[in-house]
Amino acid sequence: MATKPNLSAADVSRVIEMAWEDRTPFEAIEQLYQLPEAEVIKLMRRELKPSSFRLWRERVSGRVTKHGKIRPAGITRAYCPTQYKR
Repeated sequence: MATKPNLSAADVSRVIEMAWEDRTPFEAIEQLYQLPEAEVIKLMRRELKPSSFRLWRERVSGRVTKHGKIRPAGITRAYCPTQYKR
């Protein structure tokens, strides 16, 4: 079993942000932060208010864009081109 990474407050904030994003798959979070889906769920449970956690779980459960292996072939990136304002 791999050791859990020590995440800074900024990293935890970014993981939470990525977990809420519809088009960011759990595999992207794992690649960047070495947190598999189960650990992301634990982090979200620990960091969010109970009601916010329930809303998040309901939102991501069964969402195909959150899982790289079942994403539709046409989705090649994790965000919309207009998501980040310049």
